[in-house]
Formats: sequence, C-alpha cells, structure tokens
Amino acid sequence: MAGGSALSLLVRSRLLKGKCPVGLFTLNKFFSSSDWKRNSENKIELDYDYLCDPSNTSKIEEMIHQRKGVGDIRKVIQLYQLSKDSSLNKLEKLQIEKELQEEALHIPNQASPHVWNYGEEPKVLENINQKPEFTFKPKELHEFGETLGIIRTKNLGNFSGPRSYYFQGGLAKLEQALIKYTVSNLISCGFTLLSVPDLLYSEIIESCGMDTKGPRTQVYHLANQEKDVCLSGTAEMAIAGYLKNKVFTAQELPLKFAAVSRCYRAETSSLKEERGIYRVHNFGKVEMFGVTAAETGQESKELYNFFVNTQKKLFQPLEFHFQVLDMPLHELGAPAFCKTDLEAWMPGRNMYGEISSTSNCTDFQSRRLNIRYRDQQQRDRFVHTVNGTACALPRMLLSICETHQRQDGTIAIPGALQPFLGGLTHIGKRKDDFKMKYIKQQQYTGKLV
Repeated sequence: MAGGSALSLLVRSRLLKGKCPVGLFTLNKFFSSSDWKRNSENKIELDYDYLCDPSNTSKIEEMIHQRKGVGDIRKVIQLYQLSKDSSLNKLEKLQIEKELQEEALHIPNQASPHVWNYGEEPKVLENINQKPEFTFKPKELHEFGETLGIIRTKNLGNFSGPRSYYFQGGLAKLEQALIKYTVSNLISCGFTLLSVPDLLYSEIIESCGMDTKGPRTQVYHLANQEKDVCLSGTAEMAIAGYLKNKVFTAQELPLKFAAVSRCYRAETSSLKEERGIYRVHNFGKVEMFGVTAAETGQESKELYNFFVNTQKKLFQPLEFHFQVLDMPLHELGAPAFCKTDLEAWMPGRNMYGEISSTSNCTDFQSRRLNIRYRDQQQRDRFVHTVNGTACALPRMLLSICETHQRQDGTIAIPGALQPFLGGLTHIGKRKDDFKMKYIKQQQYTGKLV
C-alpha cells in the first residue's frame, strides 16, 4: 500500500504547514477498506450553505449545547474550507469529504424561531377535559390491577428482567381495543396502514436522528457479523427506511402512514413516579408518519398541525384530562424543528405524564435517507417529514384506568371504546384466574457433607 503511505506523508506535510486543523487522517485504513469504493454511494447532500455560513455559527453552537448534542460546528467549517482547497488530489479530497460528512451529521436540525424564547419550560397551549374528582384516594394501575388479576409487573426477573409486564384478561382486551379504535380512526382520516419490521440496520435508525453507539444510547443491538442490526425504538424508523431513495411527484404529496409495532428501548430510571408500566423496555405503539412537499415550508407545518389535531380527536373521547405543550429548544432532540407533547393526568400518580409527541423534522431525515419529490419545474427536492404518536399503549392504559377507576376497584370503560370490546362496560376481577403464589428462592439450611 505504498500509495497510501505516500498520501499519509503528504497530508502530514499539510498539517505541519497549518493547512489542516483537524488532526491526522488514517488514509491507509481508509483506502484499504471498502469505504473508498462506497464513498460516492454514501454521500449525503447536507445543507452546507446553512451550516458553514459564519453568521449562523454562534446560534448553531448554542443549539448544540441546548440540545445536548456532540457536534462541533467549527470543525465542520474547517473541514468544509479544506475540502475546497484546489491543491488537494482526488484521494485526499475523498477522505476530507468523508470526515466532513461524519462531523456534519452530528449537527442537529434547525429550530423554529419561536422556541428560542421559551427558556426551560414548555408553553401550555391547551387543557382538554376536566381533571377527575374522587371520593376516595385513587390508586396506581399496578396496585388495583394486581387485585383484579389483570396485570403482573413483579417477579419477572427469572425470564424477562425489570421493566417488563404481562397484561391479562380485561386489560389485555382493553389494549387490543385501543389499537382497533386508533387504527380505525386513522384510516378514516386518510392514513395508509403499514405493517413494519422490528429489526433495522443501525444506519436507518441514525438517519432518523437517534444515536445507536454512545454510552447513553437507548438502542438494543443484535449480534450480527455482517451488519449492525438493532431492535427498532418506534415504527417511525421503519417507515422512514421504507421510503429511502424514493422520488415522489408533487401531486402524490402529502402522504400519511400509520403502523402498529412493538418498540424496544434500553431505558433506565430510578424515579419513583416512573415505576410500574410507565417506563418499560418494550411496548406496543401506533405511530403516524407523514411526507410533504417543501415549496413554501408551510406544507409540513400544516401536516404537523393536522397530526396534533388528530391526537386531540383520538384522546378527548377517552375522557381523561390532558394538556397540549409546545416544547422548548432543549426538548427537541436532534431531528425536530419543533415539537408538541401531550401529557395526560394520571390520578394514581398525582402527576402529568407524556403520552404522545409530534415532531416536524423538515428535511433532517429526508436528506439522510435521500427521500425526494419532483416539483412543478421538474427539479428534485428533499421532502419534509412529520411523525407523531397516535397511541403509546402502556401510558394510555395508565391514563384511562387510573382516571376511570371506581371505589370497588373496578374500571369503567369509556363509551368510545365499548364498541371495540363487544359492549363491555367495565373491567372487574377475573373469575377464570388460576391462582399463583410467588415464593422467594429457598436456601438449604441443613448441614452440607
């Protein structure tokens, strides 16, 4: 690999002359791998005009800090300027462009101007339904649910570990009814239903804006010698991957998709308020995903508002109290331009808990996944993407069951869900339950010989 050694020396000489401020490149490793061959195929068209405009640098740095990112915009600018050096040969240019892209991918999306004024707290936009009033002290779902024999969250360490659960009888039926209720409403609103895989390559997950490799990642990895396969954290990622490299006509947009899937997240929490099924490692969810044109920027805003209104129309008939929040900058994560959360009142916990979120990701995901549309002038442009939770099952069940619990320990079923349960009006104690008694592992106390 004599050519690679010569190139390394050439780049080293540039470093010594101060022309390359970012560190030595391991060109031998780069050119001996398949990266060189795939470089042009993997090239992502990022918005370097925005990223490398000096008037944006300070704001981008503040945005990275607020959103707890790891990007370095000044390093991006340095690499971008170096990539324009006309004295670079082809191989040097490829390597610099590769490092430039890797650094630029760490920079979060732009943020809507209005969220910069919120500080640390979200803005409450709306309160929907009244808080329930009780003549008794309301309990948490896992408390009265265990008495009814409809949930199990304890003594699971031998076969599934912590933050797992089993639903039984009426609660399992209520879970299925929620799925049917949600899907039927979404289909009536023009959504196309998809069935999606739970296994995805890490590159798809990262293209959606979720880190898969850091020490604080929430992603589960599967052993695979050829590719890094992960368990999906949300159907959003699978739908986005399904659309990778697609080119739509302007007339086909907007598109609205929905999917029911299991979601896997390696989350941890020691907070008392997050016990039970509030924060778990895998759960069912109905997800919404949309694609719009980007002629004026209003297209994705309109679909974003449509998603939020759809969530409100889904939740209001279920008769629990919830509030709509416009989230501040530090809550946006990497991909969102703006984000709205819906938080339900959970009486047993005496707290609000997030049950849903909608994000307008503009072209953050579409650039990374090369999803485009052809405009009226026959130019290929990047679409905008919008995603939102239609029903995160454990927390929806928490909200419904804790709101509609009765003093005798039973649960009243909201009228909107009764048609999906064959007219069932309440969940009572299971009569067909087989009895189980949990015992701790016994230690032999006799004499060992």
